Amino acid sequence: MQIKFSKYQGTGNDFVIIDNRKGDIQLTKKQIALMCHRRFGIGADGLMLLNHSDNYDFEMMYYNADGAEGSMCGNGGRCLTKFAFDCGIIKEQYTFIASDGPHEACFGKNQWIHLKMIDVHTVSKYNADFVLNTGSPHYIKFVTNINELNVLEIGRSIRYSDHFNAKGINVNFVEVLPDKIIVRTYERGVEDETYSCGTGVTAASVTCATKIGYNRIEVETMGGQLAVEFNKIDEAHFKNIWLCGPAEFVFNGAIDI
Repeated sequence: MQIKFSKYQGTGNDFVIIDNRKGDIQLTKKQIALMCHRRFGIGADGLMLLNHSDNYDFEMMYYNADGAEGSMCGNGGRCLTKFAFDCGIIKEQYTFIASDGPHEACFGKNQWIHLKMIDVHTVSKYNADFVLNTGSPHYIKFVTNINELNVLEIGRSIRYSDHFNAKGINVNFVEVLPDKIIVRTYERGVEDETYSCGTGVTAASVTCATKIGYNRIEVETMGGQLAVEFNKIDEAHFKNIWLCGPAEFVFNGAIDI
């Protein structure tokens, strides 16, 4: 079976995307993992299906690079919105449904895509660090000299620790600078550091707000620049959260499965 696909990336977080509005694409976990494999497949941090929805502009179905169905992916949601636009779904304001519920998206300045994330109701302390959910579960650790950090080793040790091993968690390292934060992320499902993680950047930003009180955070990742805007209700509650950044087409192709 030959499947047509597109490749998109958002600040280096890259995805295989398939138009499945007809509902005729059925992929196994093994097939998805193969398509995402960087040596034997197309290569991606995850795979998404653009599905039909009766009540929304589309449905977002997201799979991790290991082939397992994933939770919400912020950069993926922005890339899927750009893919929907390129497929002829032309809107000023998009609404779509994902694993964590409904989302809104729109194009902003410089063709950045702004994606509305779920509200945050709890920011929990875990030892000296923080744990919260922004559509996916995230662990936040504030550090210094972030570029010298062994993200793979430390991130893996937290992700596979006794407390988090069963369900897994994404591990984010955050350095706070006067005008921005720098974020590096170890992602479960990829089981490696990725160039960027949208839900991780969102989690890092609102957690940073509990420390310094901003309502907009400029973010630097390995893959480029993002921004997170939000309304802070109190130390653990945030609403009207928007993840903002670029989403770019890379190439089209077809693969035999």
